[in-house]
Amino acid sequence: MNKVLTVAASDSGGGAGIQADLKTILSLGGYGMSVVTAVTAQNTLGIQRVIPMEPDMVAQQLDSVLSDIGADCVKLGALINGEIVRVVAKKITEYKIEKLVVDPVFRAKDGTELLDEKGFAALVEKIFPLTYLLTPNILEGELITGRSVSTLAEMKKTAAAIQKMGPQYVLVKGGHLGETPVDVLHNGSQHYEFSTQRVRTRHTHGTGCTLASAVATLLARGMPLMECIDQAKRYLNRALRFSLGIGKGVGPANHYASITREIARAHVIEELDKALDRLKRLSISHLVPEVQTNLAYAIPFAESLNDVASFPGRIIRIGNGIDSLASAKFGASRQIHHLVLAAMEYDPERRAAMGITYSESLVSRIRSLGYTIAEFDRSRTPPDLEMEEGSILAWGVQDVMEELGKVPDAIYDRGAWGKVPMIRIFARNPSAIVDLIARL
Repeated sequence: MNKVLTVAASDSGGGAGIQADLKTILSLGGYGMSVVTAVTAQNTLGIQRVIPMEPDMVAQQLDSVLSDIGADCVKLGALINGEIVRVVAKKITEYKIEKLVVDPVFRAKDGTELLDEKGFAALVEKIFPLTYLLTPNILEGELITGRSVSTLAEMKKTAAAIQKMGPQYVLVKGGHLGETPVDVLHNGSQHYEFSTQRVRTRHTHGTGCTLASAVATLLARGMPLMECIDQAKRYLNRALRFSLGIGKGVGPANHYASITREIARAHVIEELDKALDRLKRLSISHLVPEVQTNLAYAIPFAESLNDVASFPGRIIRIGNGIDSLASAKFGASRQIHHLVLAAMEYDPERRAAMGITYSESLVSRIRSLGYTIAEFDRSRTPPDLEMEEGSILAWGVQDVMEELGKVPDAIYDRGAWGKVPMIRIFARNPSAIVDLIARL
């Protein structure tokens, strides 16, 4: 296992600093170690107090870790003051650390100072020349160079100016600029751009720590820097998409979104197969529409059709029973997968769906059992809607949910020319869908 050492301040709220770094390192498969530069009392509302560690204690922590365990990559965060910066620089040199990722933390989002003036000067003089990758955001880039940044061209000039100050590579992060965030990497001769879609969330605590730690962890594996940055940005984007709205202020990113997704894949297939076995034991052929049916289940934090599993070739009627042509598989059916993703936009816990035949008596029966059921009116479909398979149904599901303000247990439509009427059932998991069907 690759070893990554983070040297930063402790965040009692767990969203940034040492805590964010260790979560990131672990979720990307690294072995995380830590050197604490300061203890902070903080939460989602801000920092209430900062107590710096004694420089000799910082030195002792570095000696303890590097003399015994070593590190394939070291990441630096908040270093607080000049004395700590100089101690860290001395130990980085002494232990010949080659892969050093530096997130130049000057102050917190609430304005609390996390590096004093002497620390800033020492960082530039002592740490920059030892740095493999420096990751300032635009505001930090402005502080380092003394020049304002408001365009992509100015970001490139800032990255080049900082690179001349010693770092081998400089990645200026563009999250504070424009609609589509663009990060600029400069290596002394060329610029490279990395862009991602902006995530609409206010819960962004610890994003700088998370990105730098992700790059450090991937570098520790021996991956090329460009690939490290690309994968780290994908990891951060997912952590922000599913950020945690905890606390009363700016919540943290979800460091475990990626690992939870991967762990869940085998469980999703297992649950689908178990649900199908239960359905086979029921006499439900009368509930299967003319176009047959399918049962789908998504991993947590699903993002695409390939994050949803169902049965290839659908579930078909055989006599009084049903069967599938193959075992459950991810990305097997576009139509029902679109429906699941549409439901998850409103309720991330509603990760399963199945279609059954439509009749007025079934609608009444579902309602009488205490389930919520709503109608999708195909006549309201926008005429210019993209005609990708499943897109009209996905729009219809979203239209119903917007009107209700929630995901109902079932949505039905009465069909149209060439379209079979159907009831779609939504639930937290396949087992809950089988429970409902068993009562019909």
